[in-house]
Amino acid sequence: MSNFLGRVGVWLAALGGASAAVERDAAAELDDAGWGTLWIGESPRSKEALVHAGLLLAATPRIEVATGIANIYGRDALAAKFGAEALAEAHGGRFALGLGVSHPPLVEARGADYAKPVATMRAYLDAYEAASYEPPAPAEPAPLILAALGPRMLELARDRSAGAHTYFVPVEHTRRARETLGDGPLLAVELGFVLDSDAERATEAAREFAVRYLALPNYANNLRRLGYSDEEVEGSGSERLIEDTIVRGDVGAVATRAGEHLAAGADHVCVQPIAPSLDVALAWLRETRAAVAEL
Repeated sequence: MSNFLGRVGVWLAALGGASAAVERDAAAELDDAGWGTLWIGESPRSKEALVHAGLLLAATPRIEVATGIANIYGRDALAAKFGAEALAEAHGGRFALGLGVSHPPLVEARGADYAKPVATMRAYLDAYEAASYEPPAPAEPAPLILAALGPRMLELARDRSAGAHTYFVPVEHTRRARETLGDGPLLAVELGFVLDSDAERATEAAREFAVRYLALPNYANNLRRLGYSDEEVEGSGSERLIEDTIVRGDVGAVATRAGEHLAAGADHVCVQPIAPSLDVALAWLRETRAAVAEL
């Protein structure tokens, strides 16, 4: 399958808390700068994923918009398919639907019970594929990408979707994910970064980011599979873990790590500024764009 995402994109969580007017301007800036794909998340504290994607697609003429991820507990499979196909048809195939099982605390916050991840996703994909979309369809169906960390979910992504989206992972995970996926499926890797000349402040920002994800078993267990000890995944993580998963430094360091993920088998790297505000995140992306444009 061709890489419809482009080599390098942006993962921008801060858009989920911005007004529609502010995020339209931000998306237009990223589009004008030539970023391949804009990734957005979904949580109980952010905008509903498909409506959010529609706002961004309407504000941009070129950039691909992908959900990273739309929580399968947030809508049934029919609603997901109908929303994805409508967005793809309306916006020239520029929408990719990233689906994921999320995490127990976030699912429970919706009032749902978190079930076995792989079996639940497999059943959801069965229902998605069975749904018949009757309105005018896009020239090509909206691509499906699965959030996947462990081997079994990666295998499901390989067999039932366009590929996998990974998050908060070191380069070694990218190597292993590519081995599991094989040559065909897409592998889209998130890469967090902090641009701050104050090393202490940069480390603090990285640890604040890490502590949120290490508290979620799916991420902690994935890192344990890669050889990080229980002590290393406790709290905000060891220095080695932080160094391996989050870039701190200058734009050259961001480009170097993104290149390492690409060399390890990623088709697409979506860089995520771990910034104190949307304005700062956009400023860091302006600085970073030229450094990663040639990857």
